[in-house]
Amino acid sequence: MTTEVKIKKLRDGAVIPEYATNGSAALDLRSAAEESITVPAHSRAAIPTGIAISVENASVVSIVCARSGLATKHGISLANGIGVIDSDYRGEILVSLINNSDTDFTVEPGDRIAQLMFMPVLTAKLILCDELDKTERGAGGFGSTGVK
Repeated sequence: MTTEVKIKKLRDGAVIPEYATNGSAALDLRSAAEESITVPAHSRAAIPTGIAISVENASVVSIVCARSGLATKHGISLANGIGVIDSDYRGEILVSLINNSDTDFTVEPGDRIAQLMFMPVLTAKLILCDELDKTERGAGGFGSTGVK
């Protein structure tokens, strides 16, 4: 399945995202910063990508995801878990990185910093009610189903 996405370069150093392999589910987003950006240990930084997008289908959401190699090897992940880019947002895509390690991490211009994927959106029709249906789990919360 494909969707049409218009893309605009906003900075000279912007790189149009690409799929790394034929089996890639997401495009690689790169830093378009004019110079190195250091993310201090246990701190955050917003990294510009230099691009803005327009998804032509309002039933598609753009999702910014962490890169597994950065997370595993360097403790770098997204400060907000994932980034949701609504179909009507037209501003620059910024990637908010968090450094969970004890060592400063430097992002160089052109470095791959995150991934961008597109997914279908289901909108909910909320129905106010007095009772919800009963389930085996019920209101059991965190850890209620055990570890094993």
